Amino acid sequence: MAHVDNGAAAAADEDEDEVEDCFEDAYDQIPVACHMDLQTAIQETQCALNLVLNNKFSEALKLLKPWWKESMYHALGYSSILVMQAAMTFEHRDIQAAMATIKQALLTCQRFRKKTTVVASLSSLINKQSNLQEEEMHAEVCYAECLLQKATLTFVQDENMISFIKGGIKVRTSYQIYKDCQNLLNITQDLADQSGSFRQFEGGVKLGIGSFNLMLSLLPQRILRLLEFIGFSGNRGFGLSQLRDGASSQSLRSIICALTLLFYHTYVSLILGTGEGNLEEAEALLEPYRHKYPKGSIVLFYTARIATLQGNFQKALLKFQECISSQQEWRQIHHMCYWELMWTHSYQQDWVQAFRYADLLCQESRWSKAIYVYQKAAILSMMSEEEQKKTGEDVVDLFRQVEGLKQRLAGKSIPTEKFAVRKSRRYQGAAVVPLVVPALEMMYVWNGFTVVGKRADYTEALLVTIETAEERLRNHPNPSDFHPDDSCLLQMLKGLCLKHLDRLFQAELCFTRVLSSERQIRFDHYLVPFTLYELALLYHQQGDSAKAAAHIHNAKTNYKGYSLESRLHFRIHAALNSLRGSPAGTP
Repeated sequence: MAHVDNGAAAAADEDEDEVEDCFEDAYDQIPVACHMDLQTAIQETQCALNLVLNNKFSEALKLLKPWWKESMYHALGYSSILVMQAAMTFEHRDIQAAMATIKQALLTCQRFRKKTTVVASLSSLINKQSNLQEEEMHAEVCYAECLLQKATLTFVQDENMISFIKGGIKVRTSYQIYKDCQNLLNITQDLADQSGSFRQFEGGVKLGIGSFNLMLSLLPQRILRLLEFIGFSGNRGFGLSQLRDGASSQSLRSIICALTLLFYHTYVSLILGTGEGNLEEAEALLEPYRHKYPKGSIVLFYTARIATLQGNFQKALLKFQECISSQQEWRQIHHMCYWELMWTHSYQQDWVQAFRYADLLCQESRWSKAIYVYQKAAILSMMSEEEQKKTGEDVVDLFRQVEGLKQRLAGKSIPTEKFAVRKSRRYQGAAVVPLVVPALEMMYVWNGFTVVGKRADYTEALLVTIETAEERLRNHPNPSDFHPDDSCLLQMLKGLCLKHLDRLFQAELCFTRVLSSERQIRFDHYLVPFTLYELALLYHQQGDSAKAAAHIHNAKTNYKGYSLESRLHFRIHAALNSLRGSPAGTP
């Protein structure tokens, strides 16, 4: 867990005073200097970061702009803010502006890089003939960060596989630079006591190496084997330790390391893992920034997210609202809050309020219109007829809009959108066959039952809703072709509720019913491999690792071509690490 000892804390206080002085100047007016050295560049970029964390986004850009074509840190900071904005808006003009800025930032960083390669520099350094300057060391990590930003935007800018490959090449180049910088760091550790800027270089390396190792360790084995062939490798334990070291250091990138860890614990481990994020570490990481940036929207957002994952839904609702009220400049942060508010109300089956935020997302956000409209229709279908009428919306009309809103990324459809499109097709023909509990099904897709499972009262309420739908389906006078699929979906969701209520034997019965009905399933083929996975987790919970491993391997090897297959393989990879005692390190 990231921590700061008493000596480091005192140093941190001194650094914080300097930063706050700088921040005050930045907030009022910074006179443009006639020369920009490395130390001043780092200090000004730190001031800009403080402005961002205090919701002063325009002021941060204004501070960085005079020097962003001359200073590598100004260039990195300036492009980082625009990339963050583009990633949140998905607006074409924002993506284009950010891409142009990154290209210039790369040129700026390139001017400071050593003309020979880093590998050659390392060779001469080992032979004690190197004249690699600190400025050149910093240029390497700044260049690598900018390359990663460019790769990220390349993935979303165009709709063809060539762009995807180009982005992959940039990622590989960035990865290689970070590895070279890590070797350089290991060789030049004695500089740590001689140079204040060395800590900044070290922080950049830890952020890059830590992020890469953590990201790569999440990938399923079949993907990782391919990446290892071209030089990638990932160790989760090492990645986490590097990020923790970076978060506890006193460098420009400390907060970025902390935010990376927060994102891992509060999103990645839930959506792509078994839901075992370390919330205690997340709280400890966020705590110092709560005091430093009490009204900062990013800090408030993560405070609310942690509360949600702890099952403290009322606190989460208040904090998300506070986050929305904290700033009006970047509406995209509001959209992130709307998404979370929609789900937090859904966990409590407050469908009227959940619908309100789904509707706001449909109106304001461009991230994924198909998912937003599907989610809105799914929530509307959970409401009573009277409540539906009050909205003025029609469930069938909404579901029919979904397919026309599908996007493509790197020439391929987004898996969650494909899932929403396929489910909504039940409303396309003349004979509509309504989905049974579509909002609860999407809740499962985003691993929301793990969140609701923290609260027995709301889990019981979900169980009642599922059993009511089950009774309605059972008594339907004219069962449709979808009847077996709908029945299995309800059994799987019922099993999840029972598992979280610690009624494990009944949960196991529900899961085995799904598996025994496999041949009757005609459309939702994802149900069987996902149920095998859930049953494996249940056996693991009961201490039967052999049964758990058998069911996991069955799901992994015997099922192909079903909806959300890649998402399940991420979760399987995380579960196998857990079953093996996670030799790569535990979260």
